[in-house]
Amino acid sequence: MDPETHLQGKVALIVGVANSHSIASGCARAFAAAGVEMALTYLNDKAHPYVQPVAEEVGATLLLPLDVEVEGEMEAVFAAIKARWGRLDILVHSIAYCPAEDLHGRVVDCSREGFSRAMDISVHSLIRMARLAEPLMNEGGTILTMSYYGGEKVVDHYNIMGPVKAALEGTVRSLAVELGPCQIRVNALSPGPLKTRAGSGISHFDELIDAARQRTPEKSLVSIEEVGKVAAMYASDAARLISGETIHIDGGLHVRA
Repeated sequence: MDPETHLQGKVALIVGVANSHSIASGCARAFAAAGVEMALTYLNDKAHPYVQPVAEEVGATLLLPLDVEVEGEMEAVFAAIKARWGRLDILVHSIAYCPAEDLHGRVVDCSREGFSRAMDISVHSLIRMARLAEPLMNEGGTILTMSYYGGEKVVDHYNIMGPVKAALEGTVRSLAVELGPCQIRVNALSPGPLKTRAGSGISHFDELIDAARQRTPEKSLVSIEEVGKVAAMYASDAARLISGETIHIDGGLHVRA
């Protein structure tokens, strides 16, 4: 095993596992294969039965509740990690949300409340997690979040999540600069369209999927397993000088005009 790419004994927190088909699940499986010890979170009691099998599959040490809108839950997650391991090496932030009425409407019609919630859950939660992770990453670490090409260009039907993902990518760059002196890398992974629970909430999602399959140079869609493998690579020492980047995992779709 290449000493620069293995993750044996690293500790990771993966936020955003909704079920076995979510991007965060693909990351958890890749990390488990690389020897990572993990804590996973689930949104609430309703989500727990869908996340529990993933936690068992990857041998997660901790499975904790985390709704970023509930006061104190995020702090409790990081306190549990500190109590169990005393450190954190990898943080995967894979959550985003927008109320349906705002997600499915025009950007110009987005409500103040909808925009605020989308930004708080999708972007500011990353800032809060980074702040809590920083003291636990006292020997350096990696923070990864999930973006989408709609944050760079206007994608039909992606609507207000385009500006939200643009803000997320800008936040990644700022965090990379601020946390760099602590040897903490911050990057965004930008997969092509995926058939996940979150993606299915986008209007005309099947059309978006079909268009991506046709326009991708390789004529294929990315899988959560492939995203997980890239996440594991960027969490390894092989990527120790890569920070502040948005890494496209879309078979070259983003280069098409």
